[in-house]
Amino acid sequence: MSSKCDGTTTPVNVIGILLRLESSRNCNSDQNSRILRDFVTREVNAFLWFSVIAITAVLINKVVALFRLWSKAKLLPGPPCPSFYGHSEVISRRNLTDLLNDSHKQYGPVVKLWLGPMQLLVSVKEPALIKEILLKAEDKLPLTGRVFRFAFGRSSLFASSFEKVQNRRQLLAEKLDQISFRRDNVVPAKAVDCSVGRVQDLMIEESIDCNKVSQHLAFTLLGCTLFGDAFLGWSKATIYEELLMMIAKDASFWASYKVTPFWNQGFWRYQRLCVKLKCLTQDIVQQYRKSCKPFSHCYSQNLHNEIKSTGVEVAFDIPSCPAAEMRNNGFFYGLNDHANPNEEPYGNIMGVMFHGCLTTASLIASILERLSSNPEIQEKINSELNSARKGSVKDNQKNVDNMPLLLATIYESARLLPAGPLLQRCSLKQDLVLKTGLTIPAGTLVVVPVKLVQMDNTSWGSNVNEFNPYRFLSKACNGTDTTQRTSLAGENAEDQGESSFVLNDPTGKIEFLPFGFGARACVGQKFIIQGVATLFASLLANYEIKLQSESKNGSKLSTNPSASQTLPNSKIVFVKRNF
Repeated sequence: MSSKCDGTTTPVNVIGILLRLESSRNCNSDQNSRILRDFVTREVNAFLWFSVIAITAVLINKVVALFRLWSKAKLLPGPPCPSFYGHSEVISRRNLTDLLNDSHKQYGPVVKLWLGPMQLLVSVKEPALIKEILLKAEDKLPLTGRVFRFAFGRSSLFASSFEKVQNRRQLLAEKLDQISFRRDNVVPAKAVDCSVGRVQDLMIEESIDCNKVSQHLAFTLLGCTLFGDAFLGWSKATIYEELLMMIAKDASFWASYKVTPFWNQGFWRYQRLCVKLKCLTQDIVQQYRKSCKPFSHCYSQNLHNEIKSTGVEVAFDIPSCPAAEMRNNGFFYGLNDHANPNEEPYGNIMGVMFHGCLTTASLIASILERLSSNPEIQEKINSELNSARKGSVKDNQKNVDNMPLLLATIYESARLLPAGPLLQRCSLKQDLVLKTGLTIPAGTLVVVPVKLVQMDNTSWGSNVNEFNPYRFLSKACNGTDTTQRTSLAGENAEDQGESSFVLNDPTGKIEFLPFGFGARACVGQKFIIQGVATLFASLLANYEIKLQSESKNGSKLSTNPSASQTLPNSKIVFVKRNF
């Protein structure tokens, strides 16, 4: 007999039997190996086929969504695309606001622009359409959420989806309304004194950069609001301010990466700055808690481990505490609830400081520039303040409501120079169907060119480019039975004499958008207006604000400079008033 496994013949004897047994074992081993190889091959092929089918399905879905987007976008008016990459090259060469202005003149109140083959931008300028869109589109693009997440971690106050931020926004609005309701606590008197003190410190130099002093004032105002008296005595406030501005400068750049750039050393340097800011935030919260209620110190091992892992060296001790102990401490109750494990501790607080400082500083800078170029408005506001003080307590916070010209100056400064040129909204899940029949696809970046809306002569009159706070005032004429109001929008201040004025509050008007509109409108609008008014009432009571060029050679600017003109010098000087 012979063995066929290896193709050889063995003799029929004892040795042959042993050889056949060994050959049989080898044959079985080879068969098992072939079976295993066949099994692995089939499994790998099945996995590869499944991967190919899955990737193909995803790509087909992307292509279908892309063609659906293109088909819906065809119905929207706008300039034709110069290339496959849309209008991105044109936008890089021109100012976007100017480009939108020209496009609206040519194509109407709704204009589309392509930022790329898959990113559509739609600009809306008609007030009625703006109101409809801002009421319907409650989300923001994911980039907005990434900016805050990269800098401060996950937050339930600054996410893109409105559903995720609705509860926290409502809670923050209630807190700010409580502060505004207690009129004597809108801006603590110590905060105003501290702000004036910082101005005096900055006046070591002959002149001060307008943006720099605005940043200081906004930071002090917001810090005192959040942390009370503890902030005024905090020795690390200057470091915190510098870190906050450094992080704000690069936040959008790092958030623009679709894939986290772990390979970039600059990214890790940025992350270390963010961790330092978090440590400082925890420190000031601890100081705030100590000023509210005595407690025993405890240390956060998790935070120290995080600092150690990122290589950050902190030159100060960082006391920590359980989040539950903060819940009964004034402003922070509920805003920093750590029950959600996916939310970064103190992320909401850092986000409020970040966003609040940038927007408030922009408003203060605009007011400083307008007042410095209009000294007669300063004097009228100072006279208004003196009149409001007569027969009442000398408390600026209680007098700002009786100072319509000061409030009108704030509104006019916000109109001429809003915090941002565009108001951005998005509907992440559903298409926006307008009453006009137009459909804006889901995921489209919808923008409102705030500057164009607030500089529209059909809404604001022929003198729309001029600084004229009287457009927000009416002349109160006391009649026999009624009080008549006469609008002063087109009149000059010199023509009004000593007449009393009534403020026409623009809040809620769709033509006035410095604080947004709809569900995503600024929750701190009332608080900021009152706080900034109190701050400037105190500043103007003690100082005259002048441009550097004016203080040196006595030259005076035009009474109503064009809003589009660049001021001759951004350096300002605070001159102490003589009492």
